[in-house]
Amino acid sequence: QVQLVESGGGLVQAGDSLRLSCAASGRTFSNYAMGWFRQAPGKERETVAAISRGGITTYYANSVKGRFTISRDNPKNTVYMQMNSLKPEDTAVYYCAACPLHCSSNSRDYEYWGQGTQVTVSS
Repeated sequence: QVQLVESGGGLVQAGDSLRLSCAASGRTFSNYAMGWFRQAPGKERETVAAISRGGITTYYANSVKGRFTISRDNPKNTVYMQMNSLKPEDTAVYYCAACPLHCSSNSRDYEYWGQGTQVTVSS
């Protein structure tokens, strides 16, 4: 089991920045690829970004490329997402998740999920 706790969400204005953090506990953090996902009201959950176990390979949704950066600190058991130039359409609940094996950007590959943190961007 891996326990994940997100933090860093909040209410900001368009153009502002936020940094989300996801602290992991339980199993060895570096054994898991990690991802950030989001779900807005009335919409399906979508993949925002993902990062490989060693942090070398990353994936970004087209909608956030150039604005969001995913990173991880394995000794600290934490994955981050720096979000810059936020837009109202980024408003959603953001979740981090851990993938043990055969990881892609597809949320179905992710086995462990946090409770989510709300990000609201006003125009």
